[in-house]
Amino acid sequence: MATILITGGHSGIGLESSRRLAAQGFTIVLAGRSPERMRSVATELRAAHGVEVHTVELDTSSLASVRAAAASCRAMVERGDVEPLRSVICNAGGRFDGDERYTPDGYELTFGTNCLGHFLLVELLLPAMAADGRVVYTASGTHDPDTTDGKMVGAAVEPNAIALANDGKDGAKPLSAGKRYSTSKLCTVMYSYELARRLDRAGSAITSIAFDPGATPGTGFLRDMPKAVRWFSNTSLMTRVSKRIGVVTSTVEFSGASLAELAVDARYATASGGYFQAREGKLSKTRSSTVSYDEQRALTLWNDTKELVGLLPEEEPAQLR
Repeated sequence: MATILITGGHSGIGLESSRRLAAQGFTIVLAGRSPERMRSVATELRAAHGVEVHTVELDTSSLASVRAAAASCRAMVERGDVEPLRSVICNAGGRFDGDERYTPDGYELTFGTNCLGHFLLVELLLPAMAADGRVVYTASGTHDPDTTDGKMVGAAVEPNAIALANDGKDGAKPLSAGKRYSTSKLCTVMYSYELARRLDRAGSAITSIAFDPGATPGTGFLRDMPKAVRWFSNTSLMTRVSKRIGVVTSTVEFSGASLAELAVDARYATASGGYFQAREGKLSKTRSSTVSYDEQRALTLWNDTKELVGLLPEEEPAQLR
């Protein structure tokens, strides 16, 4: 059966997506940094749906971990243990509040986790993908400073990979946690669009899609926030207030189902370069931020990111050069 790789597929909307895909009979590769939790989910999916489930340890904040995970996945495909990847779902990520922190590679943790790791993973896995495969990036409406989501979290700043990777170093004032998060999601949307343009120029049938799951209570997204904030974020009152002020809201169940749909449904086979949003029970294509469509900024972001992750010339798929 066709194979789906999903990062962060053992919790939140990723788990719901994994369940939906397993129910359709797909072989699942769970990639994440919690082997114990992934094993538990794998056992659940096998028992419930009789599907094949593999687990690969992956920490997107570590480029060494990304390389090891990609090598493991490619080896599975080359050995014939699984079919070529029908979809790669780049879903893992987070917001990191408190003092600035850095990855094992010395990069700011939010940008390293949400952006650099997935960028390198996709580059290394493209040769293991089916000819008509899909890459789906979990983004966020917070990337757009003109929306309520973006204004509440903190308006995204310039998508400068070098500056974002080194945020807060050498005594410079760091960005707020909200700005770091929203800007990382702006970069995610721009990676998705730039990938779509490169694949299109190469005549590839692989599709690249960006997805906004909306604000989804109960995912653990605010785990670094004070206990009172976490509690209130999961109340029905918070949901009502969010809707009233214009925040894009959804549920774990609907957003997880939407993520799965974008990854495999035939209706999205020609949706490359699109931005889709889950909002109050409806999945629809919509416009992303104005900056996200700036092709020169995206090109610079792409090339700078290649340097940051240390991508070797021979590692870059021919159609993306």
